[in-house]
Amino acid sequence: MQIGFDSQKYIELQSRHIRERIAHFGGKLYLEFGGKLFDDNHAERVLPGFAADNKLQMLLALKEQAEIVIAINAADIESSKRRGDLGIAYDTDVGRLIDVFRSFGLYVGSIAMTQFADQPSALLFESRMKENGLNVYRMYSIPNYPGDVDLIVSDRGYGRNDYIVTTRPLVVVTAPGPGSGKLATCLSQLYHEHKRGSRAGYAKFET
Repeated sequence: MQIGFDSQKYIELQSRHIRERIAHFGGKLYLEFGGKLFDDNHAERVLPGFAADNKLQMLLALKEQAEIVIAINAADIESSKRRGDLGIAYDTDVGRLIDVFRSFGLYVGSIAMTQFADQPSALLFESRMKENGLNVYRMYSIPNYPGDVDLIVSDRGYGRNDYIVTTRPLVVVTAPGPGSGKLATCLSQLYHEHKRGSRAGYAKFET
């Protein structure tokens, strides 16, 4: 039988192109990941030969260059939103993701709490993460987002957000599920990098 999908070729090509994209943007790339980084059973079903952890294996090929930022919507923490597939709350899943990434030797740099508005559950989550030695950064809701570009791209928009301190050229932004604010986190970081005179770019990775 012919192989329907060559996983090893996929890993080699994608990791090479990511390195090229980092260089294209001057040495810093914020890479938003669509879908799951591992346990991607849907992709495994529709692409015979695709391994459920292909994207994770690709990141391992870039391990020394990469750090991970996990985005979670503070409103989802407050409402105890749960993953449809696993049935666990998003805030619980953040801990699970951190454990899995670290077990593979990947560096988890920080957590971005998006749409933060002093929600009591989000404050408890923040304290718990900090007690475990993680850096937690706050991202705030912006009125009329995404329409009011002048406000968004200003010190009263993205400028209000914490600047996430990163140390590696590839910053992988992932999340426990959709609506967590991955794109907003990346764009906020580009705003702050620009204000600091740093070159950086953004890309979205889809399977």
